[in-house]
Amino acid sequence: MTQNLLPLFIIIPLAAAFLNSLIGKRIKGFPDVVSAVATFALAFISVYSVFLLKESGTLVYKVGGWAPPIGISMVMDGLTVFMLVTLNLIAFLISMYSVNYMEKYTDKWIFYSLFLLVIGGMNGVVISGDMFNMYVFLEIAAIASYALVAFGTEQEELEAAFKYAVMGTVASSFILLGIVFLYSFTSTLNMADMAMQLTGKGASGIVRLAGVFFLMGFGLKSALVPFHAWLPDAHPSAPAPISAMLSGILIKSLGVYAIIRIFFSVLGASAGILNMLMILGGLSMIMGVCLALGQWDFKRLLAYHSISQIGYVVLGIGLGTPLGILGGLFHLFNHSLFKSLLFLNSGAVEYATGTRDLRKMGGLKGKMPVTANTSLVASMSIAGIPPFNGFWSKLIIIVACIQSYHFIYAALAVIGSILTLSSFMKVQRYGFFGESKGKANVKEVPFFMKLSMILLALVCLSAGLLLLPLFYDYFLKPASDAVLAGRGYLVDVLGAI
Repeated sequence: MTQNLLPLFIIIPLAAAFLNSLIGKRIKGFPDVVSAVATFALAFISVYSVFLLKESGTLVYKVGGWAPPIGISMVMDGLTVFMLVTLNLIAFLISMYSVNYMEKYTDKWIFYSLFLLVIGGMNGVVISGDMFNMYVFLEIAAIASYALVAFGTEQEELEAAFKYAVMGTVASSFILLGIVFLYSFTSTLNMADMAMQLTGKGASGIVRLAGVFFLMGFGLKSALVPFHAWLPDAHPSAPAPISAMLSGILIKSLGVYAIIRIFFSVLGASAGILNMLMILGGLSMIMGVCLALGQWDFKRLLAYHSISQIGYVVLGIGLGTPLGILGGLFHLFNHSLFKSLLFLNSGAVEYATGTRDLRKMGGLKGKMPVTANTSLVASMSIAGIPPFNGFWSKLIIIVACIQSYHFIYAALAVIGSILTLSSFMKVQRYGFFGESKGKANVKEVPFFMKLSMILLALVCLSAGLLLLPLFYDYFLKPASDAVLAGRGYLVDVLGAI
């Protein structure tokens, strides 16, 4: 019966999206309620899965009763549970925030239907046990996100959505080509079976070619430098809840998670791949934050910081050491929290003041205390100031670099953190402190927007506790062990069938 939980991660959001499209237009408030209930249910099941995994080990659901590799499978291991908790916790808080924020847009039922499709697609990518279904769910999430970026239907939104769609389609083409080449070589699409076939056949030029396609495709999805060109336009243009979702969880589930799963669990992480991930991570860390320093558009500044912070995650994973992988995964979780909070803060500021230009703000701390204080928590977290959560994950990554004798990467991580702090000092100085330059009648945002920001800030403050034995053993360590196991994934999956 425990295995039957896995399809719920796809069934619940898809069913809620269907109900919204069917009834949402006719009953006021129905889309808000359905979306909140669906995302809360997903978050609850995700947290329950943490304990279920500890008790039962890796779970495999055989769709239609057909055993893999012939049938389609859904897999839940430590990395899967880690991602499901991250995705669905943030999705629930974003759904709560949207209740008030999306009032200024028409047709909330369309927004929620697309939002739930994205959540269903991301969950599907995470629990898929075979390559092709991972690709199908990736496309569901990507296509719905293209529409959400254009949701405002202004020129800026439409232009950004078009650019995002073009770059996303290119990325999907690379990914599909990689899957085609691997299928032609192994004659299977099941990831565990594919890993077994590759272990038997050894290295091949066609596998390396597929790896290059995957690196380009998922590099585009995760916005790593030099594949980042679409992100600074797409994230600021979308409504704030969608910006939070794109930066907080979408680029991680469609990009970073897929890189980890395919290169570690299926292809096997070679020294060349790990070096390439470290190079891309180091470039992204520094270039992202340098590009952010000159920005005055609040949301565009945050978008560039997404590139930089993903660099930290990929650098940690690329080290390939237990400490590096732990730091990379921990920073992935932390970044989901504080970057989602920062985008929700920027949405609250734009909602109240009508501008995203930091030079036209000032003095908001007195008028919007909840937004200002939660923004300060998120700013200190992303800058890596102790005792906030970002400090611990960055410290682990830096120590892992030093342990591995990668002193240049350790120095780049420290420099990136200092530059991040200077960037967010500018945000605090011009946005929330100083003299007011905007409207005189600015006031705090509505209840549900405040509540979601407060809850995210509290999780940011307490996320450092995940390093304590109880949380570490149940949440972080199983995810880290699943990555370190590499092709041991095939043993876990085939043994659980």
